[in-house]
Amino acid sequence: MKPGRPLAAALAEGTVVLDGGLSNQLAAQGCDLSDALWSARLLVDGERQIEAAHAAYVRAGARVLITSSYQATYEGFALRGVDRAGTDALLARSVELARRAGEAGGREVWVAASVGPYGAMLADGSEYRGRYGLSVAELERFHRPRIEALAAAGPDVLALETVPDADEGEALLRAAEGCGVPVWLSYTIAGECTRAGQPLADAFAPAAGNASVIAVGVNCCEPGDAGRGVEIAAETTGKPVVVYPNSGEEWDAAARTWRGAPLFDPSRVSAWQAAGARLVGGCCRVGPDRIAALAALVEGPAPTS
Repeated sequence: MKPGRPLAAALAEGTVVLDGGLSNQLAAQGCDLSDALWSARLLVDGERQIEAAHAAYVRAGARVLITSSYQATYEGFALRGVDRAGTDALLARSVELARRAGEAGGREVWVAASVGPYGAMLADGSEYRGRYGLSVAELERFHRPRIEALAAAGPDVLALETVPDADEGEALLRAAEGCGVPVWLSYTIAGECTRAGQPLADAFAPAAGNASVIAVGVNCCEPGDAGRGVEIAAETTGKPVVVYPNSGEEWDAAARTWRGAPLFDPSRVSAWQAAGARLVGGCCRVGPDRIAALAALVEGPAPTS
Protein backbone atom coordinates (compact mmCIF):
# COMPACT_ATOMS: atom_id res chain seq x y z
CA MET A 1 0.00 0.00 0.00
CA LYS A 2 1.04 3.60 -0.48
CA PRO A 3 2.54 4.82 2.81
CA GLY A 4 0.39 7.07 4.92
CA ARG A 5 3.32 8.77 6.62
CA PRO A 6 6.60 10.27 5.46
CA LEU A 7 9.65 8.03 5.52
CA ALA A 8 11.32 10.45 7.94
CA ALA A 9 8.55 9.76 10.46
CA ALA A 10 9.12 6.03 10.17
CA LEU A 11 12.85 6.50 10.74
CA ALA A 12 12.11 8.40 13.94
CA GLU A 13 10.24 5.34 15.21
CA GLY A 14 12.70 2.59 14.29
CA THR A 15 14.65 0.78 11.60
CA VAL A 16 13.29 0.39 8.06
CA VAL A 17 14.49 -2.35 5.70
CA LEU A 18 15.66 -1.49 2.19
CA ASP A 19 15.71 -3.83 -0.78
CA GLY A 20 18.83 -5.45 -2.24
CA GLY A 21 20.56 -5.31 -5.61
CA LEU A 22 18.10 -4.80 -8.45
CA SER A 23 20.53 -5.93 -11.16
CA ASN A 24 21.29 -9.30 -9.59
CA GLN A 25 17.58 -10.03 -9.16
CA LEU A 26 16.95 -9.10 -12.79
CA ALA A 27 19.80 -11.39 -13.83
CA ALA A 28 18.27 -14.17 -11.71
CA GLN A 29 15.05 -13.65 -13.67
CA GLY A 30 16.97 -14.27 -16.90
CA CYS A 31 17.49 -10.67 -18.03
CA ASP A 32 20.54 -9.75 -20.12
CA LEU A 33 22.13 -6.64 -18.58
CA SER A 34 25.26 -6.53 -20.78
CA ASP A 35 24.45 -3.02 -21.90
CA ALA A 36 25.74 0.48 -21.17
CA LEU A 37 22.33 1.34 -19.74
CA TRP A 38 22.50 -1.69 -17.43
CA SER A 39 19.16 -2.30 -15.68
CA ALA A 40 17.78 1.01 -17.00
CA ARG A 41 17.53 -0.58 -20.45
CA LEU A 42 14.57 -2.59 -19.22
CA LEU A 43 12.58 0.61 -18.77
CA VAL A 44 12.38 0.55 -22.57
CA ASP A 45 11.74 -3.12 -23.26
CA GLY A 46 11.32 -5.04 -20.03
CA GLU A 47 9.27 -3.15 -17.48
CA ARG A 48 7.43 -6.28 -16.35
CA GLN A 49 10.78 -7.72 -15.31
CA ILE A 50 11.54 -4.58 -13.26
CA GLU A 51 8.21 -4.77 -11.48
CA ALA A 52 8.73 -8.49 -10.80
CA ALA A 53 12.17 -7.77 -9.29
CA HIS A 54 10.70 -5.12 -7.02
CA ALA A 55 7.95 -7.53 -6.00
CA ALA A 56 10.52 -10.17 -5.05
CA TYR A 57 12.01 -7.75 -2.53
CA VAL A 58 8.60 -6.80 -1.14
CA ARG A 59 7.92 -10.48 -0.53
CA ALA A 60 11.30 -10.70 1.21
CA GLY A 61 10.29 -7.97 3.64
CA ALA A 62 11.73 -4.80 2.09
CA ARG A 63 9.88 -1.62 3.05
CA VAL A 64 11.79 0.71 0.70
CA LEU A 65 12.17 0.01 -3.01
CA ILE A 66 14.93 1.78 -4.95
CA THR A 67 13.95 2.51 -8.56
CA SER A 68 15.67 1.32 -11.73
CA SER A 69 16.83 4.85 -12.62
CA TYR A 70 20.41 4.57 -11.29
CA GLN A 71 21.91 4.53 -14.79
CA ALA A 72 19.00 6.26 -16.56
CA THR A 73 20.21 9.55 -18.05
CA TYR A 74 19.28 11.84 -20.91
CA GLU A 75 22.68 11.26 -22.45
CA GLY A 76 22.46 7.49 -22.23
CA PHE A 77 18.96 7.24 -23.67
CA ALA A 78 19.79 9.77 -26.41
CA LEU A 79 22.27 7.23 -27.79
CA ARG A 80 19.28 4.88 -28.21
CA GLY A 81 17.23 7.52 -30.02
CA VAL A 82 15.10 8.49 -27.02
CA ASP A 83 14.47 12.24 -26.81
CA ARG A 84 14.23 14.29 -23.61
CA ALA A 85 10.47 13.96 -23.35
CA GLY A 86 10.79 10.21 -23.79
CA THR A 87 13.47 10.06 -21.10
CA ASP A 88 11.27 12.08 -18.75
CA ALA A 89 8.55 9.48 -19.29
CA LEU A 90 10.95 6.60 -18.62
CA LEU A 91 12.20 8.21 -15.41
CA ALA A 92 8.62 8.67 -14.27
CA ARG A 93 7.90 5.08 -15.21
CA SER A 94 10.69 3.84 -12.94
CA VAL A 95 8.90 5.42 -9.99
CA GLU A 96 5.51 4.09 -11.10
CA LEU A 97 6.80 0.50 -11.42
CA ALA A 98 8.26 0.54 -7.91
CA ARG A 99 5.10 2.13 -6.51
CA ARG A 100 2.90 -0.46 -8.16
CA ALA A 101 4.98 -3.34 -6.81
CA GLY A 102 4.87 -1.84 -3.33
CA GLU A 103 1.12 -1.32 -3.36
CA ALA A 104 0.52 -4.86 -4.62
CA GLY A 105 2.39 -6.22 -1.61
CA GLY A 106 -0.23 -4.97 0.84
CA ARG A 107 2.30 -3.42 3.23
CA GLU A 108 3.53 0.09 3.84
CA VAL A 109 6.30 0.50 1.26
CA TRP A 110 8.19 3.67 0.33
CA VAL A 111 9.73 4.41 -3.09
CA ALA A 112 13.24 5.84 -3.33
CA ALA A 113 14.07 7.30 -6.75
CA SER A 114 17.66 6.40 -7.53
CA VAL A 115 19.97 9.19 -8.67
CA GLY A 116 23.26 7.57 -9.59
CA PRO A 117 26.57 9.44 -9.98
CA TYR A 118 27.91 11.02 -13.15
CA GLY A 119 30.26 8.07 -13.56
CA ALA A 120 27.32 5.68 -13.95
CA MET A 121 26.38 7.48 -17.17
CA LEU A 122 29.92 6.97 -18.48
CA ALA A 123 29.58 3.20 -17.87
CA ASP A 124 33.34 2.84 -17.50
CA GLY A 125 33.68 2.17 -13.79
CA SER A 126 34.45 5.77 -12.90
CA GLU A 127 31.61 5.83 -10.37
CA TYR A 128 34.08 3.95 -8.19
CA ARG A 129 36.81 6.56 -8.66
CA GLY A 130 35.22 10.00 -8.91
CA ARG A 131 37.47 12.91 -9.85
CA TYR A 132 35.87 13.29 -13.29
CA GLY A 133 37.56 16.61 -14.02
CA LEU A 134 34.27 18.51 -13.67
CA SER A 135 33.52 21.34 -11.27
CA VAL A 136 30.79 21.24 -8.65
CA ALA A 137 28.77 23.65 -10.81
CA GLU A 138 29.13 21.42 -13.88
CA LEU A 139 28.05 18.36 -11.92
CA GLU A 140 25.09 20.26 -10.51
CA ARG A 141 23.99 21.18 -14.05
CA PHE A 142 24.25 17.54 -15.10
CA HIS A 143 22.19 16.19 -12.22
CA ARG A 144 19.47 18.84 -11.87
CA PRO A 145 17.21 17.94 -14.86
CA ARG A 146 17.07 14.27 -13.91
CA ILE A 147 16.40 15.10 -10.26
CA GLU A 148 13.59 17.43 -11.30
CA ALA A 149 12.03 14.76 -13.53
CA LEU A 150 12.21 12.09 -10.83
CA ALA A 151 10.86 14.45 -8.17
CA ALA A 152 7.89 15.30 -10.42
CA ALA A 153 7.01 11.59 -10.53
CA GLY A 154 6.21 11.62 -6.80
CA PRO A 155 8.67 9.30 -5.03
CA ASP A 156 8.84 9.35 -1.25
CA VAL A 157 12.56 10.16 -1.25
CA LEU A 158 15.43 10.69 -3.68
CA ALA A 159 18.35 8.29 -3.18
CA LEU A 160 21.48 10.25 -4.06
CA GLU A 161 23.49 7.07 -4.04
CA THR A 162 26.84 5.43 -4.78
CA VAL A 163 28.51 8.85 -4.73
CA PRO A 164 32.30 8.42 -5.01
CA ASP A 165 33.41 11.99 -4.49
CA ALA A 166 32.67 14.74 -1.95
CA ASP A 167 32.45 17.32 -4.76
CA GLU A 168 29.71 15.31 -6.41
CA GLY A 169 27.92 14.93 -3.07
CA GLU A 170 27.87 18.72 -2.76
CA ALA A 171 26.67 19.06 -6.36
CA LEU A 172 23.83 16.59 -5.81
CA LEU A 173 22.64 18.39 -2.71
CA ARG A 174 22.64 21.67 -4.61
CA ALA A 175 20.80 20.12 -7.54
CA ALA A 176 18.11 18.74 -5.22
CA GLU A 177 17.46 22.09 -3.52
CA GLY A 178 13.84 23.13 -3.91
CA CYS A 179 12.73 19.90 -5.61
CA GLY A 180 10.10 19.29 -2.94
CA VAL A 181 11.19 15.74 -2.14
CA PRO A 182 13.41 14.70 0.79
CA VAL A 183 16.72 13.02 -0.01
CA TRP A 184 19.29 10.67 1.39
CA LEU A 185 22.97 11.01 0.52
CA SER A 186 25.02 7.82 0.37
CA TYR A 187 28.71 7.50 -0.51
CA THR A 188 30.57 4.50 -1.86
CA ILE A 189 33.68 4.19 0.26
CA ALA A 190 37.00 2.48 0.85
CA GLY A 191 37.91 2.38 4.52
CA GLU A 192 37.10 5.75 6.11
CA CYS A 193 37.28 7.73 2.86
CA THR A 194 35.24 8.26 -0.27
CA ARG A 195 36.43 6.35 -3.31
CA ALA A 196 38.09 9.60 -4.40
CA GLY A 197 40.09 9.61 -1.17
CA GLN A 198 38.40 12.37 0.85
CA PRO A 199 37.75 11.81 4.58
CA LEU A 200 34.16 10.74 5.10
CA ALA A 201 33.62 13.29 7.86
CA ASP A 202 34.37 16.07 5.37
CA ALA A 203 32.14 14.51 2.73
CA PHE A 204 29.16 14.25 5.08
CA ALA A 205 29.53 17.75 6.55
CA PRO A 206 27.42 19.63 3.91
CA ALA A 207 24.43 17.40 4.74
CA ALA A 208 24.51 18.14 8.47
CA GLY A 209 22.49 21.34 8.37
CA ASN A 210 20.37 20.52 5.33
CA ALA A 211 16.75 20.02 6.39
CA SER A 212 15.91 18.17 3.16
CA VAL A 213 18.36 15.38 3.99
CA ILE A 214 16.58 12.70 6.03
CA ALA A 215 19.51 10.26 6.11
CA VAL A 216 23.19 9.98 5.22
CA GLY A 217 25.36 6.93 4.91
CA VAL A 218 27.19 4.42 2.73
CA ASN A 219 26.36 1.90 0.04
CA CYS A 220 28.01 -0.20 -2.66
CA CYS A 221 31.00 -0.86 -0.41
CA GLU A 222 32.67 -3.78 1.31
CA PRO A 223 30.53 -5.13 4.17
CA GLY A 224 33.50 -4.77 6.49
CA ASP A 225 33.77 -1.04 5.77
CA ALA A 226 30.09 -0.33 6.36
CA GLY A 227 30.13 -0.28 10.16
CA ARG A 228 32.72 2.47 10.48
CA GLY A 229 30.96 4.39 7.72
CA VAL A 230 27.76 4.31 9.75
CA GLU A 231 29.59 5.62 12.81
CA ILE A 232 31.19 8.52 10.93
CA ALA A 233 27.90 9.47 9.26
CA ALA A 234 26.10 9.58 12.60
CA GLU A 235 28.90 11.43 14.40
CA THR A 236 29.27 14.03 11.65
CA THR A 237 25.62 14.85 10.98
CA GLY A 238 23.48 13.59 13.85
CA LYS A 239 21.01 12.31 11.25
CA PRO A 240 19.59 8.81 10.76
CA VAL A 241 22.01 6.66 8.80
CA VAL A 242 21.40 4.60 5.67
CA VAL A 243 23.61 1.57 5.01
CA TYR A 244 23.46 -0.98 2.19
CA PRO A 245 26.78 -2.62 1.32
CA ASN A 246 27.58 -5.06 -1.46
CA SER A 247 27.82 -8.81 -1.01
CA GLY A 248 31.61 -8.61 -0.70
CA GLU A 249 32.42 -10.28 -4.00
CA GLU A 250 34.64 -8.35 -6.44
CA TRP A 251 33.88 -7.55 -10.06
CA ASP A 252 36.58 -8.59 -12.54
CA ALA A 253 36.05 -6.11 -15.37
CA ALA A 254 38.41 -7.90 -17.76
CA ALA A 255 36.74 -11.27 -17.33
CA ARG A 256 33.30 -9.72 -16.75
CA THR A 257 32.61 -11.97 -13.80
CA TRP A 258 32.44 -11.88 -10.00
CA ARG A 259 35.29 -13.24 -7.89
CA GLY A 260 35.53 -14.29 -4.27
CA ALA A 261 33.01 -15.32 -1.65
CA PRO A 262 29.98 -13.35 -0.43
CA LEU A 263 30.64 -11.65 2.91
CA PHE A 264 27.31 -9.89 3.53
CA ASP A 265 26.12 -11.00 6.98
CA PRO A 266 22.63 -9.90 8.09
CA SER A 267 23.67 -10.32 11.73
CA ARG A 268 25.77 -7.13 11.38
CA VAL A 269 22.50 -5.18 11.55
CA SER A 270 22.50 -4.95 15.35
CA ALA A 271 25.87 -3.18 15.31
CA TRP A 272 24.70 -0.87 12.52
CA GLN A 273 21.58 0.00 14.50
CA ALA A 274 23.60 0.67 17.64
CA ALA A 275 25.74 3.11 15.66
CA GLY A 276 22.73 5.00 14.28
CA ALA A 277 21.52 3.11 11.20
CA ARG A 278 17.80 3.42 10.52
CA LEU A 279 17.70 2.37 6.86
CA VAL A 280 19.38 -1.00 6.26
CA GLY A 281 19.62 -3.20 3.20
CA GLY A 282 21.96 -4.48 0.53
CA CYS A 283 23.44 -3.38 -2.78
CA CYS A 284 25.17 -5.37 -5.55
CA ARG A 285 24.78 -9.16 -5.34
CA VAL A 286 22.62 -9.01 -2.19
CA GLY A 287 19.42 -10.81 -3.14
CA PRO A 288 15.97 -11.40 -1.65
CA ASP A 289 17.20 -14.25 0.54
CA ARG A 290 19.65 -11.99 2.38
CA ILE A 291 17.05 -9.22 2.63
CA ALA A 292 14.57 -11.70 4.09
CA ALA A 293 17.13 -12.69 6.72
CA LEU A 294 17.83 -9.03 7.47
CA ALA A 295 14.12 -8.21 7.73
CA ALA A 296 13.56 -11.14 10.07
CA LEU A 297 16.18 -9.72 12.43
CA VAL A 298 14.77 -6.19 12.25
CA GLU A 299 11.02 -6.78 12.38
CA GLY A 300 10.28 -10.50 12.28
CA PRO A 301 9.48 -12.79 9.32
CA ALA A 302 7.72 -11.26 6.31
CA PRO A 303 4.01 -12.11 6.10
CA THR A 304 3.01 -14.86 3.71
CA SER A 305 0.55 -14.14 0.93
